[in-house]
Amino acid sequence: MFFFLLGVLLSVLIYIFLIKPCNYWKQKGIKHAPCWPGVGSMGKVLFKKEAFMDVSFNLYNKHVDERYVGYMQFMQQCLLFRDLELIKQITVKDFNHFTDHAIFGQGTDADPMLSKSLVSLTGEKWKNMRATLSPAFTSSKMRNMYLLIEECVSSFVDNLEGEMELEMRDTFSKVTCNVIATTAFGIKIDCRKEPDDEFLKMGQLLADFNLWQTLKLIVAQTSPKLAEFFQIEVFPPSVTTFFRAIIKDNIKKRQDNEIVRPDLIHLLLEARKGKLKFEDDDKTEGVHFDSTTQHVELTDEHIMAQAMLFFLAGFDTITTTASFMAHELAVNVDVQKKLQDEIDGVRSKFGKNVPYEALLSMKYLDQVVSETLRLWPAAFETDRLCTKDYVIQSKNPGEKPFLVEKGVDVVIPVMGIHRDARYYPEPNRFDPERFSDDNKTKIVPGTFLPFGWGPRNCIGSRFALLEIKTIFYHLLSKFEVVPVARTETPIRISKAHFNLQPESGFWLGFKPRKLD
Repeated sequence: MFFFLLGVLLSVLIYIFLIKPCNYWKQKGIKHAPCWPGVGSMGKVLFKKEAFMDVSFNLYNKHVDERYVGYMQFMQQCLLFRDLELIKQITVKDFNHFTDHAIFGQGTDADPMLSKSLVSLTGEKWKNMRATLSPAFTSSKMRNMYLLIEECVSSFVDNLEGEMELEMRDTFSKVTCNVIATTAFGIKIDCRKEPDDEFLKMGQLLADFNLWQTLKLIVAQTSPKLAEFFQIEVFPPSVTTFFRAIIKDNIKKRQDNEIVRPDLIHLLLEARKGKLKFEDDDKTEGVHFDSTTQHVELTDEHIMAQAMLFFLAGFDTITTTASFMAHELAVNVDVQKKLQDEIDGVRSKFGKNVPYEALLSMKYLDQVVSETLRLWPAAFETDRLCTKDYVIQSKNPGEKPFLVEKGVDVVIPVMGIHRDARYYPEPNRFDPERFSDDNKTKIVPGTFLPFGWGPRNCIGSRFALLEIKTIFYHLLSKFEVVPVARTETPIRISKAHFNLQPESGFWLGFKPRKLD
């Protein structure tokens, strides 16, 4: 009798937690992707038959007549939005219904560092932290930090030889690691001369979002009690212990010796003292920081969490974008030549070390970076968690109002939008002229989303753009980027990683330029 009751109980639990959720969108009468118990719509991803990116990208392109489509990311109910007006509503106009991220925004208490980072915070905690941190990422602060970035990049490029076969992700990860080490952690390293540097190794472990690490994050998100019970930490404890020790030691040395340098730790320490003030460019679209917004009393743990987030977000995003940009320049020789002409003109005027304002004024460089981010957005999708029930009003014939229930994750298919021929003719063609002065006014608002949209857009976008532009200014001043025998064209995205990586790597060569 006991075993019979146990079997019945297990059957009921399996039905409630595994089978019933698969019928969620069918019961709502919403077009949806097939769902299977335990894996949702991600079976092909789990068994490496499809890249993670392909799920939202294929749904976007398959359901061309729908404003939204249902599916499941493992155990999380997701609603993919195709309609630009809906995306604007949830990210800006009706932001108070969608204040959080799902994949980072809940169930992370088992990982103490991740739970305190800006990307994981929810509701008022997020708003207060964003208001506290925003002054650290303004244009004026980036101008001061630029000196550290350029020093790292210039030194790195000066030590490059004319090498005819390099894996770009490996190459750019080293310069990116050097930059983040000095700008976020206050230490100087040289990962090219010392490829076994512990900081680089720990950074690669932190940023390596393979399938196993992604699954741990999803468990923490969908089953927070389970994650807490089994103490599932998204990041290896050795990594968090390493970075915690570095930052604690750095903070102590600064306080003991009154050291000041224009980096992230200094800015966060200033924020802790309440000395960072809002400037004209501290505005975040759609959210109002006012007298009700509380200043967060930053602890050492808060500072460590933001520094680690800075590494996590900056390391992969910048490395990936720089790798794709190098590839596109190598296979689009005319674009590379035009960009080098612009660089040579600026270099003839200012010399090797280009001023901050001059770098940002380079129009064609900005066009090339923008087109890279359009064609290959490192954040190929973003999301907003429904925190309060929300009604989507009917718009098309035969459509009825639909209630998005609290807890549903709304997915914004960035790659799908960026590759939509309605917005970008010949969307798979690399064409920086899309972002020229004559053409950029034709870009439909909401169709260029490499850093998100609305209040929860990427706080570090200025830093990322600044580093990428600095890298290619110095790199193309000295070298041509050329294809080699192992260059993969067209690129095939790996099915084994969460982030965008080619199956065969980014193999290119650096050929010294012949300058007069």
